[in-house]
Amino acid sequence: MVERVDSNGLEFSVVVDGPPGGPPVVLLHGWPDSSRVWRHQVPALAAEGYRVVVPDLRGFGDSDRPEGTDAYRSRTLCADVTGILDAFGVERAAVIGHDWGAALAWLLASVFASDRVDRLAVLAAGHPEALRHAGLRQLRRSWYVLLFQFQGVAERWLSKDDWAHFRRFCAAAGYPDTDTEAAIAELSRPGALTAGLEWYRANWTAESLVAPPLDLPPVRCPALGLWGAGDPALTEEQMRDSAAYVTGPWRYERFEGSGHWPQLDAPERTNALLLEFLAAGSG
Repeated sequence: MVERVDSNGLEFSVVVDGPPGGPPVVLLHGWPDSSRVWRHQVPALAAEGYRVVVPDLRGFGDSDRPEGTDAYRSRTLCADVTGILDAFGVERAAVIGHDWGAALAWLLASVFASDRVDRLAVLAAGHPEALRHAGLRQLRRSWYVLLFQFQGVAERWLSKDDWAHFRRFCAAAGYPDTDTEAAIAELSRPGALTAGLEWYRANWTAESLVAPPLDLPPVRCPALGLWGAGDPALTEEQMRDSAAYVTGPWRYERFEGSGHWPQLDAPERTNALLLEFLAAGSG
């Protein structure tokens, strides 16, 4: 079921499944996705009795797309999520994130809503500080982040020639063709491509890479990291080294044969690990 929810001054499209009284689990997508990226996980979690809440995040899918880079700062994005929790009457939840959704999940669990996150699972993207200190190999893989800073230039590069560069970019990262076409349809809406790129412009700039450490509080809840060995955008080090920023139990799982989207490349293994991880907190 899809619901429209007001949060932080915007309206969000949120997929909701599972029994209303079940333990709440929030799934946060990244770029260039929407809630559809969790289509293999939602029914599996709901079938085990979890109350699954999956928003299209600010700027994506059928949620509102405010204009301006300042509208996409990390603190504001995290406030969107806590507002969605409030709308559903959820005090504490397990939070699972992928890509940018993982970045939000880390920030929610460490600084912005640590009292509301009882378990944390992240796919592809490690802790923000581990990412910043992952070295030259990670910087080389992040070449596109510099391109995305240039408003207008990035939009034209990605969309020209029937989205040829975007298609190649997605193929290199292991994004399924059906998801690529769905993303193009969504990003072709007025203002949608720019809104998605504002996440990078607001939060991941050249200056941020040389800024002083964020000095975030450690994540104290149990945390699980999943990383695909074929991920061309994010190195294993940035996920593996995230252990240094977690004082609760930490578990890391490497997915051979998977690219940037383990939840799409290996849904059965992803679901099994997530369910095992979630069940460990319900005993």
